Amino acid sequence: MAADKVKRAERMVALTQVLMAKPNVLIPLTTLAERFGTAKSTISEDLLSVRESLRLSYQGRLETLPGAAGGVRYVPEISEREAGLVLHELALKLSSPERIVAGAFLYMTDLLFDPAVLRPLGLIFAGAFRQHKPDAIVTVETKGIPLALVTAEALGLPMVVVRHGNKVTEGSSVSINYLSGSSGRIQTMSLSRRALDPGTKVLLIDDFMKAGSTARALINLMAEFEATVVGIGVLMETALTREPKLVEDYLALLRLEEFDPVSGITVVRPVPSQVEGQ
Repeated sequence: MAADKVKRAERMVALTQVLMAKPNVLIPLTTLAERFGTAKSTISEDLLSVRESLRLSYQGRLETLPGAAGGVRYVPEISEREAGLVLHELALKLSSPERIVAGAFLYMTDLLFDPAVLRPLGLIFAGAFRQHKPDAIVTVETKGIPLALVTAEALGLPMVVVRHGNKVTEGSSVSINYLSGSSGRIQTMSLSRRALDPGTKVLLIDDFMKAGSTARALINLMAEFEATVVGIGVLMETALTREPKLVEDYLALLRLEEFDPVSGITVVRPVPSQVEGQ
């Protein structure tokens, strides 16, 4: 009897690992039964326990689709409390005077390329935009790529990268010029014609928003592909400019509220609506 309990416990751990290793992928119960050498009814009972374990640990949820073509799918999520803690901790790191670099810039690159920092951010964006049912995640090179990638993974979607300028390896492409709000210079962004099909619903993800010129340019570029923008997510926006943003409907997780390179004062705070109730 004890041996049976141990075997079931081991199977439960392995089953959880299999599901979490393939987020948003529908796995037939038959496949799981064959893998673990047991009956589908046994797997169904195990999944009830796994579902409860995920609920208690706030690690996501299981979706079960009945029928011959059905199965089970793990949907990664993050709790509101954990999301609030993540954003508060990240805001404190970004508020450090040591992050001010020459040229009056805020250094963020190390955090934007740290998987431990990015994964919960991807889950936050996924939770905010999953209901809009996007078909793809779109970002512009280069610092927005890691953030868009973890968001794409959390939603189980492909990611599309818009380039600065034309790339020969991309084949024929569509290009547009826009005025960068950060540099004040005319820049070009382009996307391969093969990247998106007409009617695709896209979610735009980027690391920083100042005036919103990049986001507006992305929206215009998506229109050239007859794609529908269902949401815009940015890690941080600035509140230091008086001019209104060129886009209105967007989600920012953090806000740069004060930045004085001379005194070394930097204040970054979570956007209140993202941590309310914490």
